Amino acid sequence: MSSYRVPPDARAAASLLLVRDGAAGPELLLMRRAERAGDYRSGLCVFPGGVLDARDRDAQAWVVGDDDAVWSARLGLAQGGQDYAVAALRECFEEVGLLLADRPFDAVAAAVWRRRLHAGEVGIAEVCAALGVKLDLRALSYHSHWLTPPGVPKRFDTRFFAVAAPVGQHAEVDGAEAVELMWLTPQAALDPARGLKLLPVTERTLEELLRFADAASALADSAARRDIRLTMPRAARQADGRRTVLMPEHHAWAEVGRLDPEGRGDALGELVAGRAVRLSPRIVRVTAPNPGLMTGPGTNSYFVGSGDAWTVIDPGPADERHLQALLAAAPGRIERILVTHTHRDHSPGAAALAAATGAPVMGRRPEFHDGQDTSFRPEHEPADGERLDCGGSVLRVIATPGHASNHLCFLLEDEDLLFTGDHVMQGSTVVINPPDGDMVAYLASLERLRAAPPVWLAPGHGFLVAEPRAVFDALIRHRLRREERVVRALARLGEGDLDMLLPEVYADVPALLHAPARRSLLAHLLKLAADGVAASDDGVAWRYVGPGSRQSPSTSSS
Repeated sequence: MSSYRVPPDARAAASLLLVRDGAAGPELLLMRRAERAGDYRSGLCVFPGGVLDARDRDAQAWVVGDDDAVWSARLGLAQGGQDYAVAALRECFEEVGLLLADRPFDAVAAAVWRRRLHAGEVGIAEVCAALGVKLDLRALSYHSHWLTPPGVPKRFDTRFFAVAAPVGQHAEVDGAEAVELMWLTPQAALDPARGLKLLPVTERTLEELLRFADAASALADSAARRDIRLTMPRAARQADGRRTVLMPEHHAWAEVGRLDPEGRGDALGELVAGRAVRLSPRIVRVTAPNPGLMTGPGTNSYFVGSGDAWTVIDPGPADERHLQALLAAAPGRIERILVTHTHRDHSPGAAALAAATGAPVMGRRPEFHDGQDTSFRPEHEPADGERLDCGGSVLRVIATPGHASNHLCFLLEDEDLLFTGDHVMQGSTVVINPPDGDMVAYLASLERLRAAPPVWLAPGHGFLVAEPRAVFDALIRHRLRREERVVRALARLGEGDLDMLLPEVYADVPALLHAPARRSLLAHLLKLAADGVAASDDGVAWRYVGPGSRQSPSTSSS
């Protein structure tokens, strides 16, 4: 994720992962910070590191390795990249007494200069001059970039580096910043029984290192990292009120950032059935109590509007609990009920909600009845491009057939936010179930949205989704890669039915999901038949007849 920036008050900092081989595998040096009243970092177990010092730049003449231009390019900075690397080595020397130098030095003299450095009497350049050494950056690798979450008293913009622990030197606590030093394997450091107090960045870094058998492989992986992106955790709360920390890969992360940019920690990090969540002055979400394999955390119903005029999008399943939750959560008079499509987890609740409120139901009737809500009786079938007034806000109808022939998305123009129904789900791809589902139509609908992406997506299942263009790109790539697997399987077999193709094409998918995957496999085959790549005489046995899957210019470059 890159939809956030480092704030101007964040402190530039650097930290060092010191790695060595131990009896049970690679070990890292962790230091336990001193306990200090009012310091949220008290007692934390961290890697050596700290904020940059203005005098770190003076050490450029006392460095062996890449110059500032190379380090700056590596860190994505206009200048000053080498200062971070220097700071990491300086802080390591200050806090744990290990100095990565280009030659041996007098340990007794180094201890004296370490104390002076720690007291702020000298800079690292003066230390190097006195000891007759240069800082050795040649084996140092840039490992990661983390930003302290908003809401924390002191925020740090920290670059992490990795290097092998210097041979022949012994780490010693400084008695001030560090009160205990520990060489631990990632497994030992993460063991709950040890009870270490870890920051999210420390915990995540240790988790990433679990897979390495020795220090050399861990350091090789660090050295091979490219395009390192800024990572920022976010604080949220669980349904029971407890605090939780979210990482960018967590589904709630982007939504929590939208609802709580200051980091108060009061935004929910989980979807709770029946609970009304105010997503903006114009939007309220209520999730139905129907979690499952195909519905994820449950179907989302949305209120859109303002004042005393509100529209409900997707009233959900025919469930009395959900009906009562919607009626209780209504911010005002419900004047309209919209339905994205007529699958049974989205539209059946419309009849009961209309009966309770008198609001008209709008949506499109299904073209096929299999798996559909056949009781759906809309008073109006919206046209593509139709604009609906929702209490002063405007919803624009966008026809998006593919997942279902009658599928509609609704764009809230005031916020550039798209209610996607099941056209886009969070955390998974949607099933395309012929004949109502159509892979050609689905990809065309994605391309249409991709050409003018909104700012936010509000899916029928899951939290608000940021960076829609990247989402559309990923969905298109996924479908075309799956299509390529279908083509390769057909080409290898010559001919085969769904049962023969399924385990090969969906070998990366758990068997539990093979039944719905079978439907999408048929959709891929029908698309390939339309492309002239596959053919079937009876709809059961399929044969390869063409050169391979074809991609449009826009998707092949995604």
